[in-house]
Amino acid sequence: MSRTRRQHAVVHLGLAVGLALVAGPFLWTALSSLKPEREIRRDPPTFWPETWTLGNFVELFERVSIGTAFANSMLIALVLVATNLLFCSMVGYAFAKLSFRGKNVAFGLVLVQLAIPAIVVMMPQFVLIAKLGMVNTFIGIILPTVVTPLGVFMMRQFISDLPDELIDAARVDGAREFRIFFTIILPLCGPPLATLGLITFLGSWNNFLWPAVVAQSESVYTLPVALNILNGHETTHYNLLVAGSVVVIAPILLLFVFLQRFFIQGIATTGLK
Repeated sequence: MSRTRRQHAVVHLGLAVGLALVAGPFLWTALSSLKPEREIRRDPPTFWPETWTLGNFVELFERVSIGTAFANSMLIALVLVATNLLFCSMVGYAFAKLSFRGKNVAFGLVLVQLAIPAIVVMMPQFVLIAKLGMVNTFIGIILPTVVTPLGVFMMRQFISDLPDELIDAARVDGAREFRIFFTIILPLCGPPLATLGLITFLGSWNNFLWPAVVAQSESVYTLPVALNILNGHETTHYNLLVAGSVVVIAPILLLFVFLQRFFIQGIATTGLK
């Protein structure tokens, strides 16, 4: 075997091991969702189900308002994606191409927010939401993340690389800033917008702590909060938890499959300056 072929074999082996480490837990969860609970609790555990069943999903939908929670999660995620795509790109455009007093200080504050853990500001956010009377409402869940520092940073970095000549030519023709943004800048931001949309959707879909704090009734529960009901104080229903995990993971996997080309392109073209 030639040296080049040995190198390719080593690379392929490393990729196969990495794929197994990443995909293995997802495959295990999907297969476990098709096992009866007695088989899930078996020691040593089985990988392939000995008894295939869809009863876990049937029981899950009977015990938990999965349909309502799914709709709530989808509504919140789509609203957050829309607001982040619009507002983060607008703020990113302002930081990248406009000149105004305090611009560098403001952008520095955005970078500082990237370093602050979300848990640190959760209590002040909840106090503010409570004073506004938005506890146990969708607006209370959505409002703190309608614009994210990561989204502003990503869009600013990408828009900074766009040629200034396009904007200058539009201004010479009499175009205002909003027209320049919507007709010139935004159509060129396909890859970073797809990346930001996927990241925002993923973060909202998997978010548990903030919705668990704000939502206080089942009509407002998101999927992660609704599934937490199954984690009882005395008995944990592992068969229902893994079935619920599949329900949560499936939309994310489908979304990534359709947007992976834009996601990779967006990550590659969003340079650091």
